[in-house]
Order: sequence, then structure tokens, then C-alpha cells
Amino acid sequence: MKKQTTASADAQKMGLGIQVRQRRRIKGLTLTELSQQSELSVGLLSQIERGLSSPSLKSMTQICTALGVPLSWLFDSGPLENPAEKGLVVRRGSRRRLDLGTYGVTKELLSPDLGGEMQIYLVSIRPGGQSGPETYTHRGEEGGLVLTGTLELTVDDRIVLLYEGDSFRFRSSLAHRFANPGATQTNVVWANSLAFY
Repeated sequence: MKKQTTASADAQKMGLGIQVRQRRRIKGLTLTELSQQSELSVGLLSQIERGLSSPSLKSMTQICTALGVPLSWLFDSGPLENPAEKGLVVRRGSRRRLDLGTYGVTKELLSPDLGGEMQIYLVSIRPGGQSGPETYTHRGEEGGLVLTGTLELTVDDRIVLLYEGDSFRFRSSLAHRFANPGATQTNVVWANSLAFY
């Protein structure tokens, strides 16, 4: 994958912030109320809304839960779909993307839409990239297959290294995080159940 330019990364952070602010306003929440519901500081939420900070996956999950939307809601809309394939197929060049900027993680939505009880992603993690410095939890279940590279997966008190061809599954209610400790990009097909939304 091509390295993203600073201007492009800044534009994505700004777009993410605008989406969060618009959804917060639609729900009639103040920053203080969103802070209480998401358990994130007003300062961090303000920085995210103004495009000054890239949230971790944990922070994004907390924000989406507080706003009552799935994490996949934050993905860009992607190119227009062929009407005959809508809800069934996602072409390689039509994937919705979410870039976590400073964390070195990009998620591409492989599922054909934002509905359903399961979302499938292609998670790309640059060397040294991670989901965030802290573990996080939510309801549901997730699993995946490492396509390339090395994945360090932390689930509760267990830390495991997975390599190309290895797969995993765990309950999302267990504290978890992931990272790429290797020298090359890691790519993982990752699935999340959305029964909790």
C-alpha cells in the first residue's frame, strides 16, 4: 500500500471529526454529555471533532457506542456501486476505508454494506502500528486470519504472536488490543459480530 501523505491524513482526521460532531449534534448531546457517556475527556473529544487528534480503536469504539452507531459508520463511503451488486458484492476498488493515522492502522470494509450482524475488514498494520496503547472491550465476538506479516494479539492476560496463515477467535468482552511487532506490513482479514449494536 502507498504511504499516505500528511495532507491526506489530515483530511481524513478532519472528515472523521466532522462525522462525530454531526452525529453528536443530531443526538442532541453536548461535548460534556458525550464525554460522560463515552468515558473520554472533553478535551480529547474536542480535538477529535476539530481534526487535531487521531483516536485509537478503543476511543473510536467508545465514541460510536455512546453515539449508538457501529464502528463501520465512520468509514468513508467509497465509490458508487453497481446497483445489481448492491448489498452482495464489494469490488476491490470500491472498499470503504478508515485510516487510524498516527496508530499506523488502516481498515477496509469488505462487507457489502453497514448493516447485518457481522462486519468483515481487511486490517493493514504498518511496522510498529497498533490498535492503541490500551486494551478495550465491547460486546460480540471477533476472529481473523493473518494473510501476511506478524500480528501480536493481546487478549486478557495472554499475548500471542500470529504469523501468515494463523487464525484466531475470541469474545470481544475480553480486554484486547493488537500490534505489528515485525519489520513488514501485516494484513489480516478480521470479522466482528455486531449483535451488540
